[in-house]
Amino acid sequence: MTQVLIRDLEPEVIEKLKNRAKRHSRSLQKELKVILQEAAKLDMLSARQVAERIRKKLSGRQFTDSAKLIREDRNR
Repeated sequence: MTQVLIRDLEPEVIEKLKNRAKRHSRSLQKELKVILQEAAKLDMLSARQVAERIRKKLSGRQFTDSAKLIREDRNR
């Protein structure tokens, strides 16, 4: 099996990953392995399926025009 070395991670990132591993009752190494395996599974088809689910969930809702809100905020 291949090994990977990641250099120069911020201490805050390491701490967050350690906390995440602890929540999942895993070692840091196992947690990182799971994260990388899940990331490798993602592809454009999966992303499109997720986007379609979000579109369906939000369909029929009315949203304000963000440009209008930004303009109003700038005019204050």
